[in-house]
Amino acid sequence: MKYVRFQKSENTWWGILEGEVISPLMGAPWETRELSGEYPLLSEVFLLPPTEPANIFCVGLNYADHAKESGCELPEEPHIFLKGTNSLVEHEGTILIPDWPGRVDYEGELAVVIGKKCRNVPEERAHNFIFGLTCLNDVTARDLQKKDAHLTRSKSFDTFCPIGPWIVTDKETKGRKIETRLNGKVVQSSNTDMMGFPIPRIISYISRFATLMPGDVIATGTPAGIGPLKAGDVVEVEIEGVGVLRNFCDSVTSHKGS
Repeated sequence: MKYVRFQKSENTWWGILEGEVISPLMGAPWETRELSGEYPLLSEVFLLPPTEPANIFCVGLNYADHAKESGCELPEEPHIFLKGTNSLVEHEGTILIPDWPGRVDYEGELAVVIGKKCRNVPEERAHNFIFGLTCLNDVTARDLQKKDAHLTRSKSFDTFCPIGPWIVTDKETKGRKIETRLNGKVVQSSNTDMMGFPIPRIISYISRFATLMPGDVIATGTPAGIGPLKAGDVVEVEIEGVGVLRNFCDSVTSHKGS
């Protein structure tokens, strides 16, 4: 089943997408299945990021080939960092590339959306807390990542977290092909079986130090093939059985600050 979050007539809704028809819900899908009684078409609404997370947790260096291209070894434990929720942008939204931080890269990833509040989750029960899966692009200001002691700034510019277009309520994270295309050319191609740390372990690991809330997002890492974006580019992240996240790129003049 596919769940979308959308705007229509200045109102924001979650809904169940079946074909081209949306059945709006009276609340978030992890809270209710009560329908509102209206049934707009997908073409009649504006899609929003499909969740409103309290936190966006990310896993760095989770594919051996990406670690190698980054000049690093796979970490002994999951390398966890956060992206600011200000960085969220919807399917077919625009990634704004600032004119001062240097190289800005795409990173196609499978993302997990949490469905239940949880803490200290055993690996063997982690799947019980997954609501569904979606596509994510962990856009990164690469030069700042190398310069800073932490990842917050390089990962959290406005629009640096495209996500969507919907959430698929399938908890199976193994064996899914992941592909990123830049202007129609395949630039990343891998499979979720190539992850260094499987998703149940990642969920368990994060829940040891943080309470995971319904709607929270866990981005599970990117394979090799990262590269720069520029104004005019179209970048697509496709996850097998989930969908295609498409975004456009444009430049923006911004003040560097101190």
